Amino acid sequence: MIRANPFTDLGDFAPKAQAKPVEPQQIDQIASDLGFPSRRPNVPAPAGLVETTPPRRRRYTTGRNQQLNVKATAATVERFYRLADQQGVPLGELLEQALEALEKALSKTL
Repeated sequence: MIRANPFTDLGDFAPKAQAKPVEPQQIDQIASDLGFPSRRPNVPAPAGLVETTPPRRRRYTTGRNQQLNVKATAATVERFYRLADQQGVPLGELLEQALEALEKALSKTL
């Protein structure tokens, strides 16, 4: 059985015509006619008028290299970070202080 070569007659295939480039003004006009909103800002943002404070650095060299993952409520996490910021200590140091205070309180009750 002889198989027919599918590539022998390719005369029916013609290359696609190149698309004509469309001017950006025409695209903007068509978009506004069809109700598409522009992504461009209406008024450019003023430069240099925004006051920002740099984020506080929370990185300390402490020698601690063990990680402790604990699930807590958002309020507890915020309270923990607030206490660490108020005392100016790393989170690990605050945890150690809290554990020492808890151990001291438990030893007084026993």
